[in-house]
Amino acid sequence: MLQFTIHRTAGHARRGTLTLNHGSIETPQFMPVGTYGTVKGITPAGLKDAGAQIILGNTFHLWLRPGLDVVRAFGGLHRFIGWDAPILTDSGGFQVWSLGRSAKISEEGVRFASPVNGDKLFLTPEVSMQIQTVLDADIVMQFDECTPYDVQRGGETHITTETEARASMELSLRWAARCKAEFARLDNPNALFGIVQGGMFESLRDASLAGLVDLDLPGYAIGGLSVGEPKEDMLRLLRHTAPRLPGHKPRYLMGVGTPEDLVDGVAAGIDLFDCVMPTRNARNGHLFTRFGDLRIRNARFKLDQRPIDETCACPACRQFSRAYLHHLDRCREMLFGMLATAHNLHYYLGLMREMREALDAGRFDDFVERFRRDRARGVA
Repeated sequence: MLQFTIHRTAGHARRGTLTLNHGSIETPQFMPVGTYGTVKGITPAGLKDAGAQIILGNTFHLWLRPGLDVVRAFGGLHRFIGWDAPILTDSGGFQVWSLGRSAKISEEGVRFASPVNGDKLFLTPEVSMQIQTVLDADIVMQFDECTPYDVQRGGETHITTETEARASMELSLRWAARCKAEFARLDNPNALFGIVQGGMFESLRDASLAGLVDLDLPGYAIGGLSVGEPKEDMLRLLRHTAPRLPGHKPRYLMGVGTPEDLVDGVAAGIDLFDCVMPTRNARNGHLFTRFGDLRIRNARFKLDQRPIDETCACPACRQFSRAYLHHLDRCREMLFGMLATAHNLHYYLGLMREMREALDAGRFDDFVERFRRDRARGVA
């Protein structure tokens, strides 16, 4: 089941409500990434406290560990991980891409050796749909080939050509049709999203979208961005593609990105985002704030008695100083990663909430101007 209602717009930006089998979420919305069925460094209760309404799990990794027999015994991923709100699962296409040349892609699917134990595995559009049906994800992503920005050949880096990007995009379209057929055969009650590919070429993005629209799927995503391309190319393709996605269906930008990327994405008409950046950066001492990014490992914070961000109400900012967090990080204490993760997710999810509130109030342009001014100011 999927119902999507748009309440308000400002230019291309949209404010909506997306209702799924495990609950409703307010859009635009950010999805914390829980690759193995857990968002690293934070509990489900902590996620709720940060404002998370939906999380992302990964088909590829959950297939390998703990395996489908375990998840099936719990009736799906929600009960297994103790999360009662919606879940989106990535199809495994990006993870296959990240395996590089060790993965052998054909029309039928992808053959590769398990990075866990070396077992020979074969992932196809049909298998991806079968895995995601067992996981019982509220949003199921089609199996696609993530078109790379560049490739290694003969020891040199080559930018993916239009011919190569077209072949990859057309393969993903054929796989999308197979995903839809298998999804229907499985009588999956959830929602299947298609993924627009096409590399760095507007005409290929248009062709990909046209083919996916013919399949009449419940939602659409933009894939193949933030895969090594220059920022100006990412923005060019985002601003070209997002407004062309079906206006009455949810739009998802995959794997992107910085706070600035989220604001640019919402302005372009995107409803859903995911990225590992807030959690991964947290574990490496990179904290996001309203006034720019703070690198807590910098020696200047050793005696700093202020919170990370005086405007933030996360557990770290309510109780602890920059000096204490600097100390925890230097000592490699587990508590640092937990507090830093909670802070970064509070910031990301709070940013999305503020954009929704600005859209509700009819002042989104004012919000964007203030956001850019504050972020450019930098951390004191």
